[in-house]
Amino acid sequence: MDESQLKAFVAINKHGSFTAAANSLHLTQPAISKRIATLELQLGSPLFDRIGRTARLTDTGDKLLPLAEKMLTSFSNLRKTADNMKFEISGRLSLGTSHHIGLHRLPPVLRQYTNQYPEVELALHFVDSEDGVQGVERGLLEMAIITLPANTPKSLSATQVWDDPLALVVGKMHKLARKDSIAVEELAKHEAILPGVNTYTRVLLEEKLALTGYKLHIGLSTNFLETNKMMASIGLGWTIIPESMLDETVVKIGIKNIDLRRKLGYVTHNDMTLSNATKAMIDLLDSI
Repeated sequence: MDESQLKAFVAINKHGSFTAAANSLHLTQPAISKRIATLELQLGSPLFDRIGRTARLTDTGDKLLPLAEKMLTSFSNLRKTADNMKFEISGRLSLGTSHHIGLHRLPPVLRQYTNQYPEVELALHFVDSEDGVQGVERGLLEMAIITLPANTPKSLSATQVWDDPLALVVGKMHKLARKDSIAVEELAKHEAILPGVNTYTRVLLEEKLALTGYKLHIGLSTNFLETNKMMASIGLGWTIIPESMLDETVVKIGIKNIDLRRKLGYVTHNDMTLSNATKAMIDLLDSI
């Protein structure tokens, strides 16, 4: 059992097929199939059920998965420790970020980082903030720059970088656009375009507006704030977006005594050895 076999095993589970996993690891499908076949032979049990083009974990595979992820983290920590001893800022940085932050906050940070540290291979993954937290928890990402959760898991450290005021908006022709201020009860009667139920932004909205006591009329749902804004702008309902995205295509809805804002920043794992590349990224973010 070696690192290459475990990487293949974890990648197949992540991507759901041997072909997709092979592509992600820049291998041929026969090569990745051979690694899994050898691993299954060593363990004396199949790890995947092959159903058409998909691969699903067997009971043995399901039990092996968390152990394999821990072993890969240990391999990674060993390399990082060795690299850190050389005081070089190089190697690979596996970084997760939300689509909104990646589009609106990170470009100048990444530009400065890549110019300053050209020897770092930056592996940027666009993920929902909730998936970014899970990725760091499981050791699949070294850090994630995301909307911070209200309650950070004990295994992680969270640091705020940006304050992100939010606004409720509608299109110019929407009925609510003509009112200076409205009550939450009235807002709940109108069609909503919101992020998914368990997203940090949706949870924040429901807590602040106490919308859990009302039956929302949600016609459309997507976690892409830019898409939600576009759909609101053409009159399909109201939505929530960062104030930094306000423009002439939408109208902000006023609700008395309600301050909507979220915290944007980064999370890292308390038990993971941070590479010099990650430390350099943290120093850059902390300087903002």
